[in-house]
Amino acid sequence: MSSQPPRAPAPSLTERRKAATRLDIARAAAELFTERGPDGTTAEDIARRAGVGPRTFYRYFRDKRDAVGPLLAAGGEHWRALLAATEPGTALPTALERAIRQALAAPDAHAAERLEQTRALLRAATGDPALRSVWYRVNQESEERLIPVTARIAGSGADPLEPRLAAAAATAAIRIALETWAATDAPAEGPGSPAELAVRCLRHLMAGPRPSHTGGREPPGPSVPPADGGYPSRR
Repeated sequence: MSSQPPRAPAPSLTERRKAATRLDIARAAAELFTERGPDGTTAEDIARRAGVGPRTFYRYFRDKRDAVGPLLAAGGEHWRALLAATEPGTALPTALERAIRQALAAPDAHAAERLEQTRALLRAATGDPALRSVWYRVNQESEERLIPVTARIAGSGADPLEPRLAAAAATAAIRIALETWAATDAPAEGPGSPAELAVRCLRHLMAGPRPSHTGGREPPGPSVPPADGGYPSRR
């Protein structure tokens, strides 16, 4: 019997076109928010930049800030797909860390550009509660969609709390990492990058803070999980 989850039906041509239109509008909104800020942008501006009419815009989105939701959610969809390819029975910390590293990597200019667009949106959201609520909503929805994926990896014999806690920890790790990175000018790769920060966050959230005898600094040594793929428990 295959351990892989059943494949969802392929989206129809109409569904693919709708998804493409939503993403085009989202990209247009992100570009304009970066150029002018949310307050300096209207829904009509976004529709014009996306090449659609205002009526089409409102068919897909409630308001201008809501329009960036699909773009912010795209990263979560990508990393859930990476995680879903993990074999059941793999230690959850190992599976989550591997997927996060892949999803937040910036191996080429296109990936780096996507991250920079997210940074610009998160900076705009800092002083805009309505835009920030879109970001929080996207993260909440991502966490809920992640639970079945972590549950499949954990297996039927796992503590029912484990998949939910893993989904919450992973979502929080990515959110905090991106918000922290967005507040800096750190590069998209290497120290201070989203991937590096997210892995650090995940390890703290999954294992809890460890006692430090180095004045609050991380002790020296390789930054890798134990050989069994788990994380040390708190003593």
